[in-house]
Amino acid sequence: MRIGITAILIFLGPFSCFAQDKSEQCRVCMDKAHTQAELNSCASDDSKRADSELNSVYHQLLSKAKSTPGATEKVEAAERAWVQFRDAYIAAMFPAEDKQLSYGTMYPMEVDLDIASLTREQTVRIKNLINEGAQ
Repeated sequence: MRIGITAILIFLGPFSCFAQDKSEQCRVCMDKAHTQAELNSCASDDSKRADSELNSVYHQLLSKAKSTPGATEKVEAAERAWVQFRDAYIAAMFPAEDKQLSYGTMYPMEVDLDIASLTREQTVRIKNLINEGAQ
């Protein structure tokens, strides 16, 4: 029985990306994709869209922070710390040295989907700072 459960977990492990928080555009793109390269491209585009939105919201927060002495430096420090967290989190999710060998052709897609999800979460946090914090 234990071997059966382990086999199921090993089989389903690579498909964890399908449970990730994807944008509607990414879902539509992935539904149309026929190859892993196309899926990778969909995930890459989703990550880029999430990053673009984060940058836009971050600049709004910086503009608001300018009116409070010392706030800009704190916002910038928080964002640098988040980037370090994001990168460390991805490294922990995929710790193997040889990523392609260990995680296969889905690796780039999974990384991009994880980054997009983390980025969307950070965008929500920054929006909260704009609306409620950094007064």
